[in-house]
Amino acid sequence: MKYFLFFVSLILISPSISAQDSAIHHRPKIGLTLSGGGAKGLAHIGILKALDSAGLKVDYITGTSMGSIIGALYAVGYSADSIEKIARKIDWDLLLSNQSSLRAITMEEKSEYSKYDLELPWVNNWFRLPSGVLEGQELWLKFSELFFRVNRIKNFKKFPIPFECIATDVSTGEAVVLDSGEVISAIRSSMAIPSVFTSMEYEGKKLIDGGVVRNFPVKDVREMGADFVIGSNVSNGLMSSEKQLNAIQILLQVAFFRESEDTRKQVPYCNIYIHMPLDKYTMGSFSSSDDIINAGIEKGRSYYPIFKKIADSLNALYGPEIRVVKKFPDENIIKISTLEVNGLKHTSKDFFRASLDFDDNRYYTSDNLARMVRHASGTRYYSRVAYSLQPENDSVSKIVFDVTESPLTFAKIGLNYNQFSGISAILNLTTRDFLTPNSRSLITLNIGENFRARAEHLQYFGRTSNLAFTLGAQFDQFSVTTYNNFKGSGLYAQNYFKGDARIGYSSRRDINVGAGTRFEWVNYNPSINSSIEFQGSNRFLTSYVFLKQNSLDRVVYPKHGVKIDGEFGWVYTQSPEVVVHNLQNITDSNFSISPYARTTFNIENYDQLGKRSVFLWNLQTGISFNYQNNVMNEFSIGGLTNQFHNQITFAGLREGSIYSPTVAAMQVGLRYEMFNNTFLTGKANVLFDNFISTSSYFKNPDFLSGYSLTFSYNFALGPLEISAMYCDQSRKVMGYVNIGIPF
Repeated sequence: MKYFLFFVSLILISPSISAQDSAIHHRPKIGLTLSGGGAKGLAHIGILKALDSAGLKVDYITGTSMGSIIGALYAVGYSADSIEKIARKIDWDLLLSNQSSLRAITMEEKSEYSKYDLELPWVNNWFRLPSGVLEGQELWLKFSELFFRVNRIKNFKKFPIPFECIATDVSTGEAVVLDSGEVISAIRSSMAIPSVFTSMEYEGKKLIDGGVVRNFPVKDVREMGADFVIGSNVSNGLMSSEKQLNAIQILLQVAFFRESEDTRKQVPYCNIYIHMPLDKYTMGSFSSSDDIINAGIEKGRSYYPIFKKIADSLNALYGPEIRVVKKFPDENIIKISTLEVNGLKHTSKDFFRASLDFDDNRYYTSDNLARMVRHASGTRYYSRVAYSLQPENDSVSKIVFDVTESPLTFAKIGLNYNQFSGISAILNLTTRDFLTPNSRSLITLNIGENFRARAEHLQYFGRTSNLAFTLGAQFDQFSVTTYNNFKGSGLYAQNYFKGDARIGYSSRRDINVGAGTRFEWVNYNPSINSSIEFQGSNRFLTSYVFLKQNSLDRVVYPKHGVKIDGEFGWVYTQSPEVVVHNLQNITDSNFSISPYARTTFNIENYDQLGKRSVFLWNLQTGISFNYQNNVMNEFSIGGLTNQFHNQITFAGLREGSIYSPTVAAMQVGLRYEMFNNTFLTGKANVLFDNFISTSSYFKNPDFLSGYSLTFSYNFALGPLEISAMYCDQSRKVMGYVNIGIPF
């Protein structure tokens, strides 16, 4: 260390000696180079924190890939502490995906969003496999928010710290230095890892990740004018022969030959070379982001004495540095005169403008624009929406949108296994603007042990898509076990058909209110005799009003938000054609056909308690008023996942364990993420029934309590859930398995 500090001091003093000889005396310029490395690049933050703590000012920055992101944030004026806070708060799973936040999706689209394992777009008269690369819509929006403060600066050398980043030209294979234009596009180009992110069109060139050819651009910061260079490199270099275990690893080794050779040549340009020991992490280890940042902070602490010595030496030789740095407000605001849109084919500029809710000559913040872009993406008509701001004068800019439209038709495939419904393949065909403009039509089939089918046409009205009409039909065929005193006593086939027409209005993305009428037909056909046996069918119409809210942040394992589904309806005169067996004093003529009122209400709430824990609670109610001799519209109690109509889930009982016309259930739970995408969830619930209307045919306890403990792993096919559950009244421990998202 003593020899190293002597070397550093000699380097710092030499400019002064040279200056005396040439009659020129100047303070040495400090350059900083940050390598690429995916998630491992977050360790650079620790070096920035050490520089800030030591008071060592950086004059030039270069970076590649993740190093370009961290370096650009530092260059435009973010402190190291601010960058650390940003990195720790980011939802990396959402940011590095092709998914939008569920909150941005329109209410009518939420139930179908991110539900299937594979989506095949219809392109050039055939269904194509997905490209496997990411547009990174949420990444664009995060960059747009973070760099909004410099939206009017198109020359990166005019940032508070001059900045350059490196990309690779696909056509020539040469490194491209990016020092002007849109900084968001520049860093997005620098990090466009082949086969992971889409390539970028930038000033007439198609660019990919700079790490392909120059992952550690030290020579570039020298060429910018740096006299003294600090280089931080998180790349592991080439693998040893012992670690090359398969063909893919060998191919990756070959792909990194050129980058490794270039890095070897770049290292001698550093005065201080910092290599991060991050061998146990990979480029994709974003689930370990906190650990990587912490490792970088530890490394930075070890270099703090050196940085402090350099800063003190410079101040002693040249006096304290007085540097005027332009301060940018945390929340910038800008007036936008009008918009320009590039890339529209199937949709119009008016539709796009309406989906944004954009008005000319208004003031907008970065949050405003991000929300508007998410709203446009939430229509599902656009797979990518990016924007740039073009200054027109000192106070007004024009906004230019570059959009990529989604294909109008998709075939979708999902797989599901559930203890109740068995194994099934879920096939879906969704198309937009097929029957009428501004519409979505779909048909879904559940093919497996139980057959189900659903068809739906959704028609939006007006430019804002706030008003929508839905016409749908659904058919379900289930084999259902009957229970007597919590013991299986029989089996019957249940057929259910529903035709539904409703109209709904959404004042915002998470609330929908409206009214509708549906026709329902239910048929019971016993196949194994039970102690209570209905055979036959019932038909009835129900008119209803509804309220829906969904502010959940994601479809599977949400961390925060609320979901409400409430309905109040009037069931008209019924048409039962039912034969009853094994019930004393009950004949077919006892069934009531009288109309009655009915209400259902379901609320789910999620609150994040910490980085890995979520508190959840759920309230379910179903009440049929004056329901005594009516039949085949009772609420079915049991199960851990929603499977069919009239179901009230209850931890501790199988589906269909109890039927009742009046139910209220309350559930609380705690979900803890043990490892990335691996969860342990405990739930406890209580249930009351028979408190307003009592069935003439079912005799049930008035109170139930139960519990469940679920181990789950969220993987490519959806959640894999293995549960154990217990009910105090049945005094039985039961297993429960669900894989994937049900129909």
